[in-house]
Amino acid sequence: QVQLVESGGGLVQPGGSLRLSCAASGNIFNIYRMGWYRQAPGKQRELAATITSGGSTNYADSVKGRFTISTDSAKKTVYLQMNSLKPEDTAVYYCNADLRTYSSLRNDYWGQGTQVTVSS
Repeated sequence: QVQLVESGGGLVQPGGSLRLSCAASGNIFNIYRMGWYRQAPGKQRELAATITSGGSTNYADSVKGRFTISTDSAKKTVYLQMNSLKPEDTAVYYCNADLRTYSSLRNDYWGQGTQVTVSS
């Protein structure tokens, strides 16, 4: 009933930029928080950035000053602008949404993931 569809990943050189997008669709009543998590090979999934419906943001220390998270509430879309990318940013990036459906279920939902590779 709820889908999160990510786009914007790819291969970029160190120092480059990418913009990820994630659009939520389905039987959505309210979105409380959206965010991006990432998982590098052999590592656990970790927080990159989140943003609440009120606009409060939270960033991992490793991305502060380089990544910017934003939303378009009308489009139910969250963006992650990634600048000054480093090889250690290489990971699969997953979109996450904390939302309630019209059937009154509040839950965490995940996208399928998009690969970001930073390499020369």
